[in-house]
Amino acid sequence: MALKDKQLADGEKVILSIRTHWKALAEPVALGIFLLALLWLAWWFTQDLSYGNWVTLAVGVLALGIAAWFVAIPILRWLTERYVITNRRISHRTGILTKVGRDIPLHRVNDIAIEKNLIDRMLGCGSLVVSDATDKAGMLLHDVPGVESVHVQLQNLLYSRDDGSDDGEWPPNEPPRARGRA
Repeated sequence: MALKDKQLADGEKVILSIRTHWKALAEPVALGIFLLALLWLAWWFTQDLSYGNWVTLAVGVLALGIAAWFVAIPILRWLTERYVITNRRISHRTGILTKVGRDIPLHRVNDIAIEKNLIDRMLGCGSLVVSDATDKAGMLLHDVPGVESVHVQLQNLLYSRDDGSDDGEWPPNEPPRARGRA
């Protein structure tokens, strides 16, 4: 579930729309292949028995239940999870039936950390932890493909323009302050 044009503010453009890395599908797909192999083995070893069809049917129903819970649902979760970076915010959207989302305006971002384990490094992905200036915990963008490139693009967005004030600060992308009384 990515951001649609009607969800963007005036002047806001999508810079990146990212789905989590395909490695999130490795376990469900491997389990699906294992369940198919198990079903085939049940059929193979019981095909000559008088009750062989019942055993195959029972294994098939069990495999279907396991596949629905541990294969189909993770694949649907992967299909519905998106990280969207615009020129004004970072957005995380997910949900199969209940849609959940969180946005952090870029001018509120305090820190962006990268986490990459050995598998992540081999696959070219990782996690970004975006901390903002609120009491809420930071936003975890898990299994981001090309995490270092995304990190650089975020840094470029954060520090692309000055806020125009003469207060000595340089908060990235902070909304312009009203000029007036001092």
